[in-house]
Order: sequence, then structure tokens, then C-alpha cells
Amino acid sequence: MLFTSVDDVSARLAETGYLASPAVATTVFLADRLGKPLLVEGPAGVGKTELAKAVARVADARLVRLQCYEGVDESRALYEWNHAKQLLRISAGRDETWDEARTDIFSEEFLLARPLLTAIRGDDPKVLLIDETDKADVEIEGLLLEVLSDFQVTVPELGTITAARRPFVVLTSNASRELSEALRRRCLFLHIGFPDEELERRIVRLKVPGLDEALAASVVRVVGALRAMDLRKAPSVAETVDWARTLLALGADRLDESVVRDSLGVVLKHQDDVLKAAAKLDLDAV
Repeated sequence: MLFTSVDDVSARLAETGYLASPAVATTVFLADRLGKPLLVEGPAGVGKTELAKAVARVADARLVRLQCYEGVDESRALYEWNHAKQLLRISAGRDETWDEARTDIFSEEFLLARPLLTAIRGDDPKVLLIDETDKADVEIEGLLLEVLSDFQVTVPELGTITAARRPFVVLTSNASRELSEALRRRCLFLHIGFPDEELERRIVRLKVPGLDEALAASVVRVVGALRAMDLRKAPSVAETVDWARTLLALGADRLDESVVRDSLGVVLKHQDDVLKAAAKLDLDAV
């Protein structure tokens, strides 16, 4: 077990620079205590991936990351055979029968472990991050089920490889497609949304310690007002922090119309959003 209590989760994650809400700390504690994978959904930039990294730092564990994308397959997620090395081995043993060569070339020496297999081999502590699971094809979820249910991988030529020490597993999703019920059933679920004003202000102060407290509060309030608008892409926590760093670099001591207009491109990523914000944002009302 990595954590002794929910408060222990909050305190130890904070030591790594990750400020967790009570809901986040509670779910991380339960995932650790129950030994279940943690499925984290929410908009981009709210700290889903950073949560896995923070847990790895707390546990002094190796972070094993499977970055999902359209077309990722078994050879990229699970394992593949080193065909070039196998051919060299076959060429070197020309006098051998096929049965003799086959026994050798389908062994651990010729196996290339990918993230899912890497995460369950060995007895060192690991955090397995399956990032942006929703970006992968539906078929990849079938590969995940065996790993997430029994923490084992079956290699037909070698048999079943079972984890000697279970990794802490975090799956992230931006909900661009619906994940299967079979996958969800194997996980604890956590939704990370935009933090409340007080927590976001603490995050900004932690990440940008040189920023004036009053200016940090103004940044958080303005970002909250931007999120209330009907934008193509609402600013995330990562963009709030970037904006705070930008203001510090510019030497700004307050948010006025000129500073906001010149730096909106840091926090908004589409021109129509920038134009809408410039027209509707009322700094005096924030």
C-alpha cells in the first residue's frame, strides 16, 4: 500500500507539487487500497496525466506510459518479436532443425516488451499510465481487459506472464468517444473538472511563486469568466498557469484591458474565441 489515509494522499501529492481536491485524494486512496485501476476523465489540461506522474514520484516508482492514438495495436501496446534478431539467429544455426531453432528464437531474449508487458514484469514498483485511452481504436480495449482484470499477459509462444507486483494503473480519457462498459467495470472512476476558485488560486501560487497574490486572484477570476462563455475551447488549469507565468514575464502588476488583449493568445487557442472574449469580457465586472 502506498498511502495510509486520504489525508496522507493529499499531503504527499502536495509535496510533489500536485494539489489534489478531496474527491481526487479519496479516489486515489481507494484505488491504492483496493488494487484497482483508476479511470480519470475530464477536459484537457486539468491534471489527469500529472496525477499519474505525481503518484509515481510519491511511490518512487517507474512511470510506464502507453500513449494511445488511432491505430495503436498489439505490437505497440503489448509486445512484439525481434524479427531481425530472430533471422540472425536462424542464419547462424544453419545445421539446426526447425524444431531446435524455434525453441530458441521464441524465448525471452527475442521478446520486445511494450508498455503493458513492461508494467507487469519484474518486482520493482511501477505506475502504468494509459494516456488518452479514448484516442485508441475500440479493439485496443480487448488487450487492456486481461491486464486490468488479472494483471497478466498471455504470450502464445511463452505462456501467461503474471505480475509479481501489481502496478498502480491510471487510464486517462478526454471523452472523445465512449469507452466500453467492460473496461469501465474494471476501474474506479474519477472525473476531474475545473477546480474551484480557491483551489485554482493555490495551484497558481504554487506553480508561479513570484506572482503577486492579488494578481494571481485576478487571473483566476478572469479565467473563470472566460470559462463561462460559449467558447470552442475553455481555458484549462495548465493555461491559467501559463497566463500567470506570462504576466510575470511581462512585469505586469495588474490585469488591464491592454495586458489582457495582448496576452489572450496564451489562454485561448482559437481566433474566434479570442474575438468573442475581447468583445464580451468586462474586467470591471470580474
